[in-house]
Parts: sequence; C-alpha cells; structure tokens
Amino acid sequence: MDDRPHQGLGRGAYPVPGGPAPLPDGDRVPVPVPPRRPAVRRRRFAYGVAVAVCVLVLLVVGIVR
Repeated sequence: MDDRPHQGLGRGAYPVPGGPAPLPDGDRVPVPVPPRRPAVRRRRFAYGVAVAVCVLVLLVVGIVR
C-alpha cells in the first residue's frame, strides 16, 4: 500500500451551526449535576409497610399451619 506524501497541516476545525458547544481544554468534561430524587411520601411508605406486614403474617400462618 502506497502512502500519500505529507501535505502539511490539515484544515482547521470550525464549529458546526447547531452543534454541541466546544469542550474546554483539559481532561475533565463538565457534567450537569443530576437532580435529587424526590423523597418517598408518607402514604407510599405506609402502603409498602402494610404490604410487607401482610406478606410476613401470611408467611408465618402458612409455616405454622
């Protein structure tokens, strides 16, 4: 395979209209902070506890019986 002769530096880079913003120099890329998860509401937590208690009671009744 024949290599092409060196023709100097390549073309310069230009921003593309509508493209992403250029990255800053360095090895770190800025990342947006993820939003905090909303707190579990009391009613939803109560439903979860009620279901867990029912499952445990049915499990114990099934084992004892």
